[in-house]
Amino acid sequence: MNDSIPVIRDVDQGTARLLPDVDRDRAWLLTVDGAPQSYVDLDAPDHLEFEYARRLAHVIDCAAAPGAPLDVLHLGGGALTLPRYVAAARPGSRQDVAEADLGLLELVAEQLPVPDGSGITVHGADARSRLEQTAPGSLDVLIADVFGGSRVPAHLTTVEYAQAARRSLRDGGIYAANLADGAPFDFLRSQLATFAAVFEELALIAEPAVLRGRRFGNLVLVASPSPIDTATLTRRCAADAFPARVEHGAALDRLTGAAEPVRDGMAVASPEPPDGAFSIG
Repeated sequence: MNDSIPVIRDVDQGTARLLPDVDRDRAWLLTVDGAPQSYVDLDAPDHLEFEYARRLAHVIDCAAAPGAPLDVLHLGGGALTLPRYVAAARPGSRQDVAEADLGLLELVAEQLPVPDGSGITVHGADARSRLEQTAPGSLDVLIADVFGGSRVPAHLTTVEYAQAARRSLRDGGIYAANLADGAPFDFLRSQLATFAAVFEELALIAEPAVLRGRRFGNLVLVASPSPIDTATLTRRCAADAFPARVEHGAALDRLTGAAEPVRDGMAVASPEPPDGAFSIG
């Protein structure tokens, strides 16, 4: 039983809380202004509590043979859930993390430090700036999980951003982003159009209830210059406790509809979630 004491601290983007999981020793939930940001089990980094984190992990798992090390850039750090997962599942991986909230970085480093020799390097930097400084063709995987509060920042939604993402990837590399939207999916459709203008292959992972517009929720956008192993992704996502669908090809084209790519200067952040969509109090 986890009898640790909650930690509450003001960080750059609000009030962060590290809340111990009473059912798991050394496991913590990170929230910022009541919105869940990360869940970490220090003794079991392969335990991914959030559904969207498991879906991002499925993308990572499909990026190379099991156990093979990867070069990964994570845009958005939180409590470093996915970097810890990769370090445990793929020893020898080289991972950089860009997190703009320096107060949050300090809190996580102090309370939930990563093990020595993990291969994880954390940078206090804006996500897009760090991406644009990344050497071309240097990454196997690029993960974007950046939220200002509960919204994806506007400068991470554009063609120019997508072009920087594509430049950073090796042939066969893969990009995956955690997004959030609900019907009528204006933001999601714009993102599909934006990334289709830059990448040859796209896929989308989401729960059926979200795709049908019944509720606001997380969706994982996957993009690559090479074919995506959608069959394996589909099997993995269907086997989760909360199964998700993988849309691609003609189905994704229909979802995109007449949406236009978004360019710098016209971008807006993702929509504000409805009250209670993600908040835990």
